[in-house]
Amino acid sequence: MSTSGAEIEAGSQADPPTPWMTTGRRRVLMLAVLVAVLALWHLCVNAFAVSHLIFPGPLGVARAVYDVLASGEIWPHLWITLYEILAGFALGALAGFVLGALIGQSAVLEAVLYPYVVAFQTVPKVAVAPLFVLWFGFDTASKVVITATIVFFPVLANTIVGLRSAPRDQIDLMRAFTASTWHVFRMVRLPHALPYVFAGLDIGIVLAVIGAIVGEFVGAQAGLGVLILQMEAQADTGGSFAVCVVLSVIGIVLTAVLRRVQRRVLHWMPADASQRTVNV
Repeated sequence: MSTSGAEIEAGSQADPPTPWMTTGRRRVLMLAVLVAVLALWHLCVNAFAVSHLIFPGPLGVARAVYDVLASGEIWPHLWITLYEILAGFALGALAGFVLGALIGQSAVLEAVLYPYVVAFQTVPKVAVAPLFVLWFGFDTASKVVITATIVFFPVLANTIVGLRSAPRDQIDLMRAFTASTWHVFRMVRLPHALPYVFAGLDIGIVLAVIGAIVGEFVGAQAGLGVLILQMEAQADTGGSFAVCVVLSVIGIVLTAVLRRVQRRVLHWMPADASQRTVNV
């Protein structure tokens, strides 16, 4: 049976097939993976008769999460840690973007400053965290600074790469029309850099949670890190797991909020990555 040219043309103009991995199926798969991991965890703990003092099962952790939240003990510590995360993230992201914007447009600044930035980044933050606590005190200021230093480099590096991803022909066209450096940055470089900047922010928001807890481990008066240390000193392994679960939820929520902001800002980018003119 032959196919006419009109049928072929109509078929070529038909809507593309719906992708198999829809949002609903993706959520179902995510839930299935979570259930499988929890089930395997429960079976292993019971099969090997592991003591709850060493490694509690998922049911024990769930009870500990409920107890920690219901008792109200966690809330003062949570707000302090959340402030440290958000303030450190904002400070580090702003510093990384500004310096990255300067370096990304100047070969001289890159040659002069970037090696020192890399050298500072290679120093383990755990090693210098006690110094920050010594310099800025045991309150939230030292934890904000530690968090900012961890967030700083991913945003800076992605900003530099993003600014240099702008097409050369568009930059030359703008300059042919006597556009200033600021206009070239705002109309050409920045739109192409934004996907990369958000990629750096996506990494930075996760590192911000880690940075705040590392700072609290080194020296703090309150915070979720301090609460974890207190529970470990009391051999409350379930409580320590519960606080870690709360930290994971904080990271998931902040990442989801950031990605929602990204979709609003980058509304001009197609949802399908194969159709994007700028790839992250």
